[in-house]
Amino acid sequence: MKITFLGAAGQVTGSSYLIETVHTRFLVDCGMFQGGGDAERKNRAPFAFDPRALDFVLLTHAHIDHSGLLPRLAADGFTGPVYATTATRDLLEVLLRDSAHIQEKEAQWAQESTTKRHGEAAMPLYTVKQAERSLRQIEPVEYEREVNPHPTVRCRYLDAGHILGSAIIEVWLRANGAGTKLVFSGDIGQPMRPLVRDPTPVADADLLLVESTYGNRRHKSLDDTLAELEHAITDTLKRKGGNVIVPAFAVGRTQDVLYLLTDLHRRGRLPDMDIYVDSPMALKATEITMRHARLLDSDTSTLLAWLRKTHGGPSIYFVQDLEESIALHRIRQGAVIIAASGMCDAGRIKHHLRHNLPRPECTILITGFQAAGTLGRRIVDGAKEVHIFGIPVPVRADVYTIGGLSAHADQEGLLGWLGRFRQAPQHTFIVHGEQGTSEVFAAAIRERLRWPNVTVPAPRSSLEF
Repeated sequence: MKITFLGAAGQVTGSSYLIETVHTRFLVDCGMFQGGGDAERKNRAPFAFDPRALDFVLLTHAHIDHSGLLPRLAADGFTGPVYATTATRDLLEVLLRDSAHIQEKEAQWAQESTTKRHGEAAMPLYTVKQAERSLRQIEPVEYEREVNPHPTVRCRYLDAGHILGSAIIEVWLRANGAGTKLVFSGDIGQPMRPLVRDPTPVADADLLLVESTYGNRRHKSLDDTLAELEHAITDTLKRKGGNVIVPAFAVGRTQDVLYLLTDLHRRGRLPDMDIYVDSPMALKATEITMRHARLLDSDTSTLLAWLRKTHGGPSIYFVQDLEESIALHRIRQGAVIIAASGMCDAGRIKHHLRHNLPRPECTILITGFQAAGTLGRRIVDGAKEVHIFGIPVPVRADVYTIGGLSAHADQEGLLGWLGRFRQAPQHTFIVHGEQGTSEVFAAAIRERLRWPNVTVPAPRSSLEF
């Protein structure tokens, strides 16, 4: 058996791992690279394998850094099934179409620009039609039920507690009469966080690939996080008289923020306020979340029951058309505006940042990981000025980084999940983390859990077992 680390090795995005045995060849995840000037080149580079030779794909969850190259994979000849949880399939209907729409729009803008310069016209990475065709290849699976994508392979999907439908995947392989168990953590959620359930423990593995996004740090406690969130909003809305701008992924983070704001309002810790969710995709994702309410945790079920009974909560408006979005720019105070993208590199959030970043009475509320090279990362790192649409924009607004809201487990959460293994895997590979972070987490595993054979693989490296 051979594993090739095609992405998310020494960096956070582009998750993709190629597994090859004498009997089968398959991928776990097929993610897009995001952030940094090199992402476009990596996304357009030829696949390091023949897509036509793949038997199937196993998908951990719907986030684009895990799923975003599926349409290109299919367009290049992959015709097999993509196994994903039912909730992930529903979210992909929204996310992949939106990603393709962005690809088409960006190519159109680039074509108009190159036409003026008589340069070479840009082509989209993939089209909406190609994304829609790839969606037909999704095979939905349920948590805890085994599936057999190949006669020599069986799998089981477990709840990863990251976003709706996210999964840890257990894979049992048979080759040359021997059996091997692989475990792919996907993205592990932080325990005791809103909406989704806690990550499911795993008992054993021969080979383990575990994420390390926040493997070098500890998140604030939920109580401290809520206190900081409460202060940021009340200070902005009541004392300073500005707006609160929240960059948030349309899938997962937006629903988390809405839950917390509503729950804090229910408990009298936040005032009446107008919350604008400026993202058509976020509305669709929220509707999908409600369709899969059985996957939510007990606290969320309690809050939903309270809302149904009392019709309480803050005023929440889902903004759909562009004119409504533009009208939000005229609001000078009293608004909480949630918009995508979560790393501030695309979408309507860039317009809201352009209008509110220069205003010291406003607050920018960062609620998730900001990859190196993104606009969000520059803001978090304390830039005094950023460029948005090519225009220099001074950063005068307060910037709060609410790390405790992360959908990723911190070092303690990851070690707690690993600590449920009955014994150390034969080999543990630290993936989905920036190089320094992954190295720190690997050292923590060796020291705290006394596990041998803990490795941070190099990008595009291969190992045989």
